[in-house]
Order: sequence, then C-alpha cells, then structure tokens
Amino acid sequence: MSTISKRSLSGPRELTRVADRLSFVYLERCTVHRDANAITAEDAEGTTHIPSATIGTLLLGPGTRITHQAMSVLGESGAGVVWVGEHGVRFYAGGRALTRSSALVEAQATAWANRRTRLSVARAMYRKRFPDEDPSGLTRHELLGREGQRVKDCYRKEATRTGLPWRGRHFVPGDFTSGDAPNQAVTAAAQCMYGIAQAVVAALGCSPGLGFIHSGHELSFVLDIADLYKTEIGIPTAFDVAAEGGEDIGSRTRRAIRDKANEIGLLDRCVNDIKQLLAVSSQADKATSEHEDRVTLQSDRGLDVAAGRNYAEEVIW
Repeated sequence: MSTISKRSLSGPRELTRVADRLSFVYLERCTVHRDANAITAEDAEGTTHIPSATIGTLLLGPGTRITHQAMSVLGESGAGVVWVGEHGVRFYAGGRALTRSSALVEAQATAWANRRTRLSVARAMYRKRFPDEDPSGLTRHELLGREGQRVKDCYRKEATRTGLPWRGRHFVPGDFTSGDAPNQAVTAAAQCMYGIAQAVVAALGCSPGLGFIHSGHELSFVLDIADLYKTEIGIPTAFDVAAEGGEDIGSRTRRAIRDKANEIGLLDRCVNDIKQLLAVSSQADKATSEHEDRVTLQSDRGLDVAAGRNYAEEVIW
C-alpha cells in the first residue's frame, strides 16, 4: 500500500476538490517542512504529516517556521498560506488565495461597481447583523444612522449586563491606554475581528479595498466583514473581559476573542457569509470548488470564449 511519502506529485487537474479539503488548518509553535507530497509539522511532541492537497488554507500562527520546500509543495497543490496571530486573530501577511477561480472577486467587483447593487449588499449586511429589522427601502444615510444607534444600544446593554460604567466610545488612534477598561477591551476586540476578517478575505482571493459600507481605505471590505460580528461577538466579549478587571486587558481580550472564534467556527462562518453576500451562483461556486485551471477570453455582449486558440480567421477586418 502506498504511503504519503511515496505518492507522486499531483497535477492541477488531479487535485482534491476544495469541497473535500480541510478549509483551514492552523499550526503554531512548530517547524513546517516538506516530505514528498505532504507537509510535516514538527514540534516537541513529534512530527505530523499533512497531505498538502487536503489543505484549503494553511494558517501559520506564532512560533512557526516554514521552509522553502514546504511553500513550494503548498503552491503546487493550490493551497493558500496566511501568517496570523494566535488562532487567526491577527493578520500579518498572505500568500496565494485558496482558489484559482476568479468567481468571487469578479462577483465582488460587479456588485461594487453599480450603486444599486452596492446598496443591496450593504442592506444585506445590515440584515445579517440585525435580523429583527428589515432594511429594505432604507437609503445609505438611513442605514448608517440605524447602524450607529444599534451599536450604541449594544454598548449600553452590555454595560448594564456586566455592571460596568459606560460613558461612551472613546478611542485615540495610536494611544491604546487613553480609554477606560471597557473602551480598551472594545478596541482590542475590534483589532482581533479585523485580523480574522482579513485572513478570510485574503484566503478567498477577494479584494480587501472594495467595500460596500466602508470606502476609501485599502481594507474597506475587511472592515465590512468584521463589523458583521461586532454586536454579536466583539462587544459582548470585550465587556466580559473588562468586567473581570483592568490588568493586561489587551492580551486577555485577544485570548478571549481567539477562544470564542475557535469555539463557534468563525472562520468557516465568514467564508459562507461572504459567498452569500456576493451572491455567487451555484455554477460559479462549482467552478471555484473544482479548483481547475480554467482560463477564458472576454468577447462581445458579455460572452466568454475558450482560451488557447487563435481567433484571427474568425474576425472580419
């Protein structure tokens, strides 16, 4: 019977479908190397073999080292690589996206480029955050006003629940200690949520700058996605941490967000939410899942034609 180490390298058309892969594999405090068609994770407890073709995106946490050969086999097998904080709560850098298909980023760009569809996605984002309210018919300005009021209500609700005084949101960029304990915890939680969202956006190959609510920043879409979970996860967790005391509030909040995200499977949830928001069709999603090298050429009237052939004789000059 063949073993991982004896298996020959797969070609692009022989790879495991993305649907059959482990969406995210997280490693920390180990050395990542290559053994034939697998990567190995070596730590004090021994060596673990992971077939590279079964990985969707490899998340490299603190204390990891990775060799050139390991990166080579991950690239050949179509896996994405993202350098993150503990359990993915910070984004530091990213390699290639999880998919060879451009379906998601094309859907994002198409929805973003039209004011009507851009507003529709913004409303859908609001509906995901506050399912008890129907935002249909609201203008963009009305959406911003409603969202702001709901967030204020969330702050007051969490302050009452935890018994903490709340004098409003105060944050000075670059000065983490300027706020009181609840404000510091909220800031730390927001930074963690941005890191999680950025890791997923990078893994899916979406454009971080094409936002539907936020605009003008290189991470506008990342901020949009992170805000989906602000009142459900970020703010309540921050107040829970602040209620336990003010010492090391930043690090304790990051650990709490890490544990919560891991507990509820937030990374996979982000993936599903992004696909739903961008309304990627089942056919486009299938193309993404098949992980094929599919390249077409753009023709007139929105038609795509097969690449790899010369159309000179078919063109009337």
